[in-house]
Amino acid sequence: MYLHLGQSVVVPHSQILGVFDLDNASWAYKTREYLERAEQAGRVVWLGDDLPRSFVVVGGEAGPPMIYISQLSPATLLKRAEENRFE
Repeated sequence: MYLHLGQSVVVPHSQILGVFDLDNASWAYKTREYLERAEQAGRVVWLGDDLPRSFVVVGGEAGPPMIYISQLSPATLLKRAEENRFE
């Protein structure tokens, strides 16, 4: 199964390591530091120009995980994941 993150980007469910609310998670210093390091390393993909609401950590088979910054809320992404679970 796949999860549509926005802007024609889909990822396999099996590779999703976590879906996080950007407002809540970015309060923590460690989270901000992690996102900054990932962006410096070129592992962050912005999925739109609107206000970002979530970030999704996706682990690939090779190399460190990629981070997708999405304008979709974590609740919307969860709903999409649950709807596609049995297809």
